[in-house]
Amino acid sequence: MQMAIRISSSLTEAEIEGKIINQDLFDCVDHLPNGFIDLAIIDPPYNLSKDFGNSKFTKTSEETYAQWVESWISRFKRCLKNSATVYVCSDWQSSSAIQNVLARHFVVRNRITWEREKGRGALTNWKNCSEDIWFCTMSNEYFFDVEAVKLKKKVIAPYRSASGDPKDWKETPDGNFRLTHPSNLWTDISIPFWSMPENTDHPTQKPEKLVAKLILASSKPNDFVFDPFLGSGTTCVVAKKLGRRFSGVEQEAEYCQIAAKRLRSAAEDDNIQGYSNGYFWERNSLADQKVAAAKRDKSESTANLFND
Repeated sequence: MQMAIRISSSLTEAEIEGKIINQDLFDCVDHLPNGFIDLAIIDPPYNLSKDFGNSKFTKTSEETYAQWVESWISRFKRCLKNSATVYVCSDWQSSSAIQNVLARHFVVRNRITWEREKGRGALTNWKNCSEDIWFCTMSNEYFFDVEAVKLKKKVIAPYRSASGDPKDWKETPDGNFRLTHPSNLWTDISIPFWSMPENTDHPTQKPEKLVAKLILASSKPNDFVFDPFLGSGTTCVVAKKLGRRFSGVEQEAEYCQIAAKRLRSAAEDDNIQGYSNGYFWERNSLADQKVAAAKRDKSESTANLFND
């Protein structure tokens, strides 16, 4: 089955579902269907000079960069449902320009800042290890599931009620844990490194865990998730793992091939590092996750034994 396609005429939602559109966004955006996207996750080139395979993005003035963002946002917007959510990634230098453009087209609801623990040190400046994600909606009618994105954290100094019962946390055989509401400051994300199965050669690859938070918070199963700057395919891969429909645009053939390979793997393995048993976990908690999973599997096996 061919996963990567090129389009030169208007296609239906069904015709692009599950496909990677191997084209420049400007060459295909006008052929995309109207009002089909429930959730758009957009990770455009930042205003930095960087090579992306055979193409290169060159740093320019903030005004010129803002005009470039406007040029594709204004054409892409018609593809969104009135109830759609849009997340747009940026670094600190691109952030203000992107926000100004987004505010002209959407309701800007929040700015997520996440810690990118990789980064080069600097002798005359602070080390840059954060990025932004702008949370926008088309209207005041939108979906947000806070329960789906709670973070499971170990309780170090647990509070108890006057009767001695746990207060806002639970005692479990695996330890003391609290489910915390997600904030707009994310410090539990790990950049894909060489030993992680999701790692690719793409220079600005986003972690699957990060994208999973956006998808679970702002879409329902079978919703349509779209990424107009797909890169190595992370948005589509995570959407597939989480039971959403998907498509995206990527101009580099090499990255399309990587995305297609990852999608085939996702059909057999839907694990997302840092997300298990319906919860997001802190960094460096893999041992706790494995213990919890082993106990859950044992419990399910025992239940099945009695049900047989």
